[in-house]
Amino acid sequence: MKLNLGCSDRHFPGYLNVDRVPPADVIADLNAPWPWGDSSVDEIRAWDILEHLRSPIHTMNEAWRVLKRGSLFDIEVPTTDGRGWAQDPGHVCWPPWNRNSFFYYEYQNPHLMRFAPGNGVRCSFRIVSEEERMLVDRVSKLHIVLEAVKP
Repeated sequence: MKLNLGCSDRHFPGYLNVDRVPPADVIADLNAPWPWGDSSVDEIRAWDILEHLRSPIHTMNEAWRVLKRGSLFDIEVPTTDGRGWAQDPGHVCWPPWNRNSFFYYEYQNPHLMRFAPGNGVRCSFRIVSEEERMLVDRVSKLHIVLEAVKP
């Protein structure tokens, strides 16, 4: 199973399109525990949704929990390097995302190893690829693909 989180009306063939309102295939509140079982998901696409979810730790833990070992978490998110992260009144995530945010979820990163227990981080991801770009309206976007690291 592959998930397209925060799909709105942008549905992708071959994915279960998930949002909190129709016309999604699955209506789900991703701020609550996710409705999929442990290690049941082959891939997650999360483009322009992480900034709409309140807790980065909850989001990353839940994505890791439902992903199978070695599965990919494909993320695109506006960053603090541009003005896009603050423009949308629906952006509720705190702290807002930037490239350094992923240090705290990256396999063998000193930030994860040192702070995970106190922060409640249970996940671990390997960075597969990343690209930052500045859009014409000075919105900075990070596209990062993570691989779930599990025993």
